[in-house]
Parts: sequence; C-alpha cells; structure tokens
Amino acid sequence: MPSETSPAPRRPFAAWLGETNEVTRLFLSAGAIPDLINLAGGLPEPATFPVPELAELARKAVAEHPGDALAYPPIEGLPALRDRIARRYSTEALRLTRDNVLIVSGGMQGLDLVGKALLDPGGLIAAQAPTYLGALDAWRPRSPRYRPFRPDANAFDAEAALAGAQFAYAVPNFSNPTGRLVGSGTRRALVEAAEATGTWLLEDDPYGALYYDGEPLPRLIELAAERAGEPAPEPYDGPVLYLGTLSKEVAPGLRVGWVIAAPEMIRALTLAKQGSDMCTGGLSQRVALDALEDGLDRRILPGILETYRRRRDALCAALSEHLADRFGWEVPVGGMFVWAVAKDPALDTDRLLAAALEHKVCVAPGSVFDPEGRDRRAIRLNFTLNDEARLAEGVKRLAAAVQIT
Repeated sequence: MPSETSPAPRRPFAAWLGETNEVTRLFLSAGAIPDLINLAGGLPEPATFPVPELAELARKAVAEHPGDALAYPPIEGLPALRDRIARRYSTEALRLTRDNVLIVSGGMQGLDLVGKALLDPGGLIAAQAPTYLGALDAWRPRSPRYRPFRPDANAFDAEAALAGAQFAYAVPNFSNPTGRLVGSGTRRALVEAAEATGTWLLEDDPYGALYYDGEPLPRLIELAAERAGEPAPEPYDGPVLYLGTLSKEVAPGLRVGWVIAAPEMIRALTLAKQGSDMCTGGLSQRVALDALEDGLDRRILPGILETYRRRRDALCAALSEHLADRFGWEVPVGGMFVWAVAKDPALDTDRLLAAALEHKVCVAPGSVFDPEGRDRRAIRLNFTLNDEARLAEGVKRLAAAVQIT
C-alpha cells in the first residue's frame, strides 16, 4: 500500500549550478530563432568545413582502421596522433615526444582537466582579463578566486600577477573575448614569471592559425623551451601547458583537441581524464590524424583566412558607420572577435542584450567575461559566422537597440 506520509523533498542541486551563465546556451541555440542574426558566439563559418574530404576520411577510418576508429582508444589518445601533434609543434628548442601530448575532447575538456588537476576548492587563478567565459564555466564547480591581470596594461607586473596562484591562464593569440594579441615582450615576461614563481602557465590557443595581418608571434611554450638553453631537453619539461584544437582550423564537430605539457603534467591530466570520459572518440581521432597527415588543414587555411578577413573588415566598417559615436574598438589582426566598449559608462550592456534580442540580433555582454560580473560597458562581437551583408544588417539592428537602451 502507498505510504500516507508525504514524500521527503528532494535534495537540491549543487550550489554552483545557480551561478552559471545563460549566454553560451543562448548563442549556441540562436540559429533556431527565425531571422535572428547571431553576433555573440565564437562560431566558425560552416561553409569552410571540408565536407567531402572529411566524409572520405571517415569512410576510410572505419573501413581501413576499425581498431582505431571503433574500439576504445588509450586514455592518452591514439599513439600515432600524439606523435603527429608532437611533430607539428616541435622546433629546434621545443623537443616534443608523445609523452608531452594528451588528446582531449575539444579545448573545453582541456580546460576542465586542468582545473581538476591543479585547482583546489576556493583556490586562486591568475587569469588574463577579460576572461573566456568557457574557462570560467569549466572551473566554476571549484568556486575559485580570481586575480585578473591585463597584459596590455602599461605597468603590467607579470611576477606579481602570477605569484601564489595555483595556475595562470592566458589567451595570447587574439584573446577571447577582446581579440587582442599579446606582444612578444609581455609573452617573455609571463614565461619568466612562471619560472620565477613556480606557477603553471596555461596557454589557450584556439585562434593561433587565424592571423590576417602580420607574422605569427612565438608561442609561450616555445619561449619556455628556449629559456631552457642548450642542449634542448627531450622531452620538453617546462612550466607552460599549451592547449590546441582543430575546432577553428578544420571543424568543431570533430571535438579533437590536445594538451602539450611536461610529462608529469600529462600523467596528472590523464588521471583526470580517466574519470571524465575515459577516452576521446576513436573515429574523430583517426579522422583528425589522417587529415593532418594529408595536409588538409594547411590546404583549407588560406580560404578560411580570406573569408574571415573580409568579414572582419565588413563588421568594423559597419561599426564605423552606425556606432562610432557610442562605442570604441580596435580592429583585430586575427581571431574571431571585436571587443567594443561603450563610451558612455552608464550604458549597461546586459540591458543592451535584452534590447538587441528584441531587434533580432544577439551579442555577448561584457559581464559574462568578468568573474565578478561587473563589466557592463563592453560587448563581444563575432565576425566569422555571418557574411558581409548580414554583419552590416546585424550592426544596424544593434544600433537601433542602443537607441532604446
């Protein structure tokens, strides 16, 4: 017989779930909203995806390498793919082996695993500010404290920024959200500070291939290897962890990324991954391996750069035409974003988002990139997803929304 007593109330969800942002879910689902122009997400143009080539690589992976593609791969990743990533990034100073490489399920898993391996509850993270909202989400369950640092500030003190932190986080190439490029001198200062303080330095580099102007600057991990002197240690054993992905160079649906780090760090991250997803999908790994061996990423990159360069210029031209009196911004030399800051400090971009949605355009407000949610003067605008005409129309709609905010 059923009990006459009322059932006990269910236990509540973990407290951190009430602190997450809704913006990521909003811009990932924005495509389902009729006529909405999405300027919020960091999304690549689907027309750049090499669909026929990937379809053939997937067919061959299953038919010719079923053991790699369909079985459980090693937790660390397919050995051949780890070797390929090691060769891709090795230089005369940066000597990498497979022991330096962990394959992860997209860059986001790399962020999550670093938090699991390095961050105690309530621990301190030194983070480049503004900070990628995906990183904030990845580490939120551990309720970290943040020490924001701005590497472009005139009086930036890298050693003071990193001292005492459990790890430091930087996006030196076309930072998400600002699109800015950290200069060579500041990069060297960050690496020197990591060595001086003993702080692990996480270099997140999803946009490093997307240079539209100028020559690529050295990666932090390369600078760390150079400082080790000669002969170069093999395998690499420095303080920088490098996080890369195929999401922006080939296609995000592959969900293939990698962490390059000292072997002791790779072992720690592997233990964390074992309790996360156990392994990254073998089919995606095999397709990624064959794509890299075939040079597919290099062949399609010039077309991606040309498309995105035009779109960057179109977005900035539309901003100059419609919003120059209300916002200031820099034209980025690479990446996927323009960071626009309101000239009027009273303009609240959280409220602007609501007004923008009414005008069928979506933007990312600055507050979601601030661990304390206080930055409400800026917006992040993406230029890679939409063509030139839609970018111009999106900025027109945004300008109309600004008028009523």
